Amino acid sequence: MSKIPYRTAVCTVVALALAGCTPSDHSNAPQHSAPQATAPTLPPAAAAPQAPAGAPGRQTAQSPQQQRVTVLIGQVEKSYASGQAAYKKGDLVTAKTEFDRAVDLMLTSGIDIKTEPQLQEEFDHVVDGINGLEMEALKIGNGFVPKTEPTPAEAASDVTFTVDPNVLAKAKADLATTKSDLPLVVNDYVAVYINFFANTKKGHYTLLHAFQRSGRYRNMIQRVMGDEGVPQDLIYLAVAESGFNPRALNPGSHAGGMWQFMPNDKFYGLARTQYVDERFDPEKSTRAYARYMKYIYNQLGDWYLSMAAYNWGTGSVQRAVEKTGYADFWELYRRNNLPAETKNYVPEIIAAIIIANHPTQYGFDDITLDPPVLTDTVTINYQVDLRLVADIVDAPVDELVALNPSLLRMVTPPDGPFDLHLPAGGALNFQRRIAIVPESHRTGWRYHRVQPDDTLASVAHTFHVDVDTLATANQLEPGDKLDGVEAVVVPAAPAVERIARSTSGQYYTTHRGDTLVSVADRFGVSLAQLRSWNHISGTKVSSGKHLRISEPTTTASAHTRSKKSAQASDESSDSSSSSSASAKSGKGRSARRGHSAKAAPDAEKSDTKASSRKSGKKSERSSAKSSSKAEPRSESKSATKSESDTTPHKKSRSRKHSSR
Repeated sequence: MSKIPYRTAVCTVVALALAGCTPSDHSNAPQHSAPQATAPTLPPAAAAPQAPAGAPGRQTAQSPQQQRVTVLIGQVEKSYASGQAAYKKGDLVTAKTEFDRAVDLMLTSGIDIKTEPQLQEEFDHVVDGINGLEMEALKIGNGFVPKTEPTPAEAASDVTFTVDPNVLAKAKADLATTKSDLPLVVNDYVAVYINFFANTKKGHYTLLHAFQRSGRYRNMIQRVMGDEGVPQDLIYLAVAESGFNPRALNPGSHAGGMWQFMPNDKFYGLARTQYVDERFDPEKSTRAYARYMKYIYNQLGDWYLSMAAYNWGTGSVQRAVEKTGYADFWELYRRNNLPAETKNYVPEIIAAIIIANHPTQYGFDDITLDPPVLTDTVTINYQVDLRLVADIVDAPVDELVALNPSLLRMVTPPDGPFDLHLPAGGALNFQRRIAIVPESHRTGWRYHRVQPDDTLASVAHTFHVDVDTLATANQLEPGDKLDGVEAVVVPAAPAVERIARSTSGQYYTTHRGDTLVSVADRFGVSLAQLRSWNHISGTKVSSGKHLRISEPTTTASAHTRSKKSAQASDESSDSSSSSSASAKSGKGRSARRGHSAKAAPDAEKSDTKASSRKSGKKSERSSAKSSSKAEPRSESKSATKSESDTTPHKKSRSRKHSSR
């Protein structure tokens, strides 16, 4: 895209920083994030640019390019209006998402904004309007400084242990009618968290939003839990781990995904390459989680101890049992043989289960579950760019990115197979239309559905390609008409062929006149991504600067879950010597550790890998939208150590997260 005037570029970047504020009461809570108490007054909206009127009584014919611009402006106005509606309600996070979409629709359209006066006018209209809303928000609070929402477990990390006898009595009464396939109990520890989630704003909203998000994945998780033969209520560990956010990333431990797996452990059966990280795939990571929990239970024989082991590490729990002689979570709690985070972990989950079974009794009558994520899945064995997929299935690029959260780049892996998730109903069109794009060109070429009055020349002009090249790619002559032609492929060179490569990503060297806006437009990424990848604010960029224009792929070092801490004691005996988890035992457990997602590994591998499920390369997907972020989570060290253990304890997982 040609250089856009600096004023409008600045407005764009400022507008893209939009984020939510803290709610004031339960009744006005939105579904995803807490709104600010009072939304700023919406300034009078400027009129959107209109297409030039034709002569009276006669409709002016539009060229194909003008038709594209008209359709694009309609899409932009729809997103902009949705953003304004959300802003009026005080839901600034949703407003930000819609405003981002409106701007990115123009930046990624392939149309040179500066050469189209009507589109330039629309661009100015939208970014000026967003900028005005930002100024209003700044007057009454933190404005558009991003706020992140903690998981319920993070929010409860500083709960004061004060038992409300009324809450305790009510919870014990509700337990009698609570349906669960886990052996639930209510005690003082559980009642404290029920009170926090039910009777404080902070606790209420974090748990409410986690429950709402669970609607997207509940059906899938229940199906997988059934397939793997584990209790259905293990779904609520996602409350503590990520708040049902499949993109959650822990910046401290690098744990990632809905179930917060570590990155460098191969035993979960989750692939992790420079192109894909399956920890962020909701279904694959859920299946790995279910298998891992089943494996832990087979070692410990008790679901409460298994939950604690998921948090602290199987070996650490086994050594605590051996040290005290008690294979009982609550006894270990009372004897202070668990780290503080693990002490909180199990009561938090039990509290969430009880509230989920009795929502109205605890003030959660305002829950509206998010609709389930419905997709078509196509397994492919070739590499394809998501922008081409978006063309083919008539969906926004950011929707494709959201449906494929395991992708670290805008292209699928070159060495397949890969399960590509498409909008529901899109599989047949995809299979039919992708066939006309040569497999070797699916990372660069585009797909264009022919519109009335399209010509080869107009399409070539739109996509900045040569007419002869376009005609040849479609087995046509340069002068041929497109009557009866459903679609054409556009032989555009992929961005990766025009930029420098390195082991840590792809770079573009800026030239005089470049701005972040023009670079984002050129390479089909968002401004927020460019700013994040290059640690830049504003829109100015000096000539000769090397900008990262693809997702960084370097691997971060990982903290692990008791990766080595249990090795000495774990190797001392076979898992068959383990006693019942609910009984007091002098010897305790010395079960062999390991957590293969498919089968228990051999002793040596299981001992060194068993509790390493929390880490991960911090990677942001190359998408047309930047993701929201969640807060990081602090780590707590082991409270106990076996006298015979000479290897270091693993730190409990960090309590805070950010989104990818």
